[in-house]
Amino acid sequence: MAEWYGEDLAYIHDVGHADFALQTAPGILEILAQSGIHEGLVVDLGCGSGLLARELLDAGYGVLGIDISEAMVELARRRAPEAEFRVGSLFEVEIPPCAAVTAVSEVLNYLFDPENQDRGLARLFRRVYGALAPGGVFVFDALGPGQVPPGATARGFRVGEDWAVLSEREEDPERGTMVRRIVSFRKVGEHYRRDEEVHRVRLYAPEELSAELLRVGFQARTMRAYGSYLLAGGHVAFFARKPV
Repeated sequence: MAEWYGEDLAYIHDVGHADFALQTAPGILEILAQSGIHEGLVVDLGCGSGLLARELLDAGYGVLGIDISEAMVELARRRAPEAEFRVGSLFEVEIPPCAAVTAVSEVLNYLFDPENQDRGLARLFRRVYGALAPGGVFVFDALGPGQVPPGATARGFRVGEDWAVLSEREEDPERGTMVRRIVSFRKVGEHYRRDEEVHRVRLYAPEELSAELLRVGFQARTMRAYGSYLLAGGHVAFFARKPV
């Protein structure tokens, strides 16, 4: 298996990008409560460093977290030792019977798994539907087209106390994909360690995903926010419920 989010990038993502998971968690917990789901197993696909898992555990749920990054899973196990975590592709691992499934922070867009590149999300939606109990919910978000103007390169830079990240994004409208080139620097001792990763993502039109959810059998709607946390333009959340 190729290594995605290696040790340094996983560390930087955990300490430098925790806001999204922490600020969306109250909205996700509210969705579960409003759906009558106050206990049971939540399967967190693309669980990252366990930030959402920690919030779910503290709210009384059981958690199974799945992530393709071994480094991320190591962080998650330290943060939420009461949960179960597995290293693997969310498009391939078994999803056990559960009350809810989450896939937060655009994890379904990633093309880390070659098996997913030509299949889209229909197969995953069917697997989630089959695993959920009647009345169970599937909550996720995804990026849509138009992240970067045609022919342009978007550049970003973030810095922390002991890390820095430079990134470039380019979109291919014809293929419906975007490439992220990430160069990270992490201070270890007196020196900075450099690492590089290239991430490819597929961009999904919201209406395309809504239609696929309905075909599978879900009742579904889109959301522009998790509770009071508004998503950026071109970033849409989905609430899908398995009929009772």
